[in-house]
Amino acid sequence: MNELKITLEAVNPAVLWGPNNEYFELIKRSFPKLKVVARGDEVKVLGDEQELIHFNTKLTAIINHLDKYQNLSTNDIESILGENARPLPKPETAEGGESNAVASSSEVIVFGPNGIMVKARTDNQRRMVGSIVKNDVLFAIGPAGTGKTYTAVALAVRALKNKEIKRIILTRPAVEAGENLGFLPGDMKEKIDPYLRPLYDALDDMLPPDKLRQYLENRTIEIAPLAFMRGRTLDNCFVILDEAQNATEMQLKMFLTRMGPSAKFIVTGDVTQVDLPKKQMSGLFNALRILEGIKGIEVIYLSGKDVVRHKLVVKILEAYGDIQ
Repeated sequence: MNELKITLEAVNPAVLWGPNNEYFELIKRSFPKLKVVARGDEVKVLGDEQELIHFNTKLTAIINHLDKYQNLSTNDIESILGENARPLPKPETAEGGESNAVASSSEVIVFGPNGIMVKARTDNQRRMVGSIVKNDVLFAIGPAGTGKTYTAVALAVRALKNKEIKRIILTRPAVEAGENLGFLPGDMKEKIDPYLRPLYDALDDMLPPDKLRQYLENRTIEIAPLAFMRGRTLDNCFVILDEAQNATEMQLKMFLTRMGPSAKFIVTGDVTQVDLPKKQMSGLFNALRILEGIKGIEVIYLSGKDVVRHKLVVKILEAYGDIQ
């Protein structure tokens, strides 16, 4: 019997083996002729030489995937293992519903740094996850704290990691600046960054700092005000328009018509928080009306049940009349 020893240097073993060693058990089960033991950052495998070579090839491919994308899922492992893959039996479900383990796994959208799991936490957030697979344009409308922007950014990061698209473009109307934008200190990036900070905050949870910095520098991820979208064709990318209630009718029409053949668009907005001048109508209201019923476009309305911030946020929104 031959022995193979592997030292895990490039990846965190806790992330590689998955929550509750789920990924380790899947890999081990897929090589029934081998004895696989993992302790710390070392893996010892006993068995036939050809089987060991095959195991080493597959495990190296899994490690390389994790190192490159900082993300790993059961589907990724099964895809790499190919015909070797032997999925674990599904846990028994509790009476009257889905097991907690299955439910938890299915809700993970993307794994962030240090094994952070970004999940869809409410029914409407889960609807967003399912909708973007079937539709190319998704409107997510709801009050503050419902996770609409955060979920949208997670879906974009997942698509990038899975190589479904080449770029992510995140945009918002820089409403508060108006014509006073030029009086703010700094270069253009420094002038607009305060308005785009929520998008950076979401990305910080989903990508390692060095990887995010690299993506921003090489424009794999672009964050820009809505005005910068004019005249462009956005293709092979995932595009999110945040705070769409602050876009005028012409701006929203301009944005939606930038869409290339291989793009996904998510538009998020809160119709109760329009910051436009009083005489300026929000374009979001009209867009929701005239685009209703078009195949490939879905509108999901989030509510107080979707608020994932402090429990007092729901009461505050109720007091202001934003939710019933």
